[in-house]
Formats: sequence, structure tokens, C-alpha cells
Amino acid sequence: MSNTPAAPGDGTPIAATPLTRAVLEIDDYASGLGWDQPARLFALVDTERLRSQEPALSEQLGLEDGSETGALTPVEQDEIPAGAPLDEFLATIAWPDVVAGCALAVERLMLPPSAEASMPRDLDDQALAAWVAEHPERQEVRLTVGVLRDGTRESAIRLREKDSAREVLTGSELVPGLAEALRATFED
Repeated sequence: MSNTPAAPGDGTPIAATPLTRAVLEIDDYASGLGWDQPARLFALVDTERLRSQEPALSEQLGLEDGSETGALTPVEQDEIPAGAPLDEFLATIAWPDVVAGCALAVERLMLPPSAEASMPRDLDDQALAAWVAEHPERQEVRLTVGVLRDGTRESAIRLREKDSAREVLTGSELVPGLAEALRATFED
């Protein structure tokens, strides 16, 4: 887990890979919308391929010629149905071949590992969610997770109480369950 450093002078995070850059771009976009937002799903498409096959769309998206090789462009999908369990919704998705990967931005409550010892056993999902919502150490977070068809993954976590691009944590194994659910959307 690492803090993503900002580029000198502009506040834009430096990122090592196209997937990391795409995840951070989505995190920044979601941040601009504020908190208490619904989950948002994105297709990740190869920028160069998008520019050559869909010039009107790439112009509308403001994609410039000369972006780095392998760059990914996030394209927001239709809204996730309200009230639909996320895992069930993701299980219904099938991506066309042009989609190189996908990403999801979703807000959740998280607890520190130390809270696990005090967690009551035998709670159903609804009771567990209520227990977490009332826990004094809970943290509101925005999780942005991206995966590519080959299984490569990246995540960004932004805490509501430290809502700054300089405070976003990144890493490939931060949200493994969600990353695996997104990867499964590419299975035949």
C-alpha cells in the first residue's frame, strides 16, 4: 500500500502504469462529484484504438494525439440500478472485445483490522452493515478498482476525512474481492 505522490506543482498524481493512471483519473472524477454518490462503472479502452476507430467519440472526450503507448481511456457506463446488489449486478456484465478492462468507483464503510476481534458472530448482512455503520472506528472511503482482461489490477482508496489527491492510497491488492468480481466480468 502506498501513497501516490503528486507531480511537482500541479497536484496530479504520478502513476507508473496506464491502469494506475486510469484508476486515479476515475478517482479524481468521482472526487469532483462529491461524496454520497452511487457506484459508477467504467469500461477501460485502449486510447490509441479508440482514437483510430471512433474519431468523433475521441474528439468529444478530448483525447489528444500523442498520448503514451498503452494509455487507457475510462468510459462511464449506464448507471448501476439502485438497490441491486453489486455482486449480482457485476455477474450480469459481458464486455465486448474492444474493452481492455473495467473499473468501479464505490463508497463503503471500512473498519481497521483491530475491529475484527470485537465483531459479533452470526450476523446476517443487514445486521452486520448496521453494526459497521455504528462502529466508532468506521471510516467512509471511496474505493476505485480497475482490472484488465489479463488479470492485472489496481486500486485506489480515498478516505472521506482525508479527501485529497495527495492522500489517496494505491496498490494492486487493496480490494482483492472487488478486483476478482470485476475480473470475472471478462470470463466467457
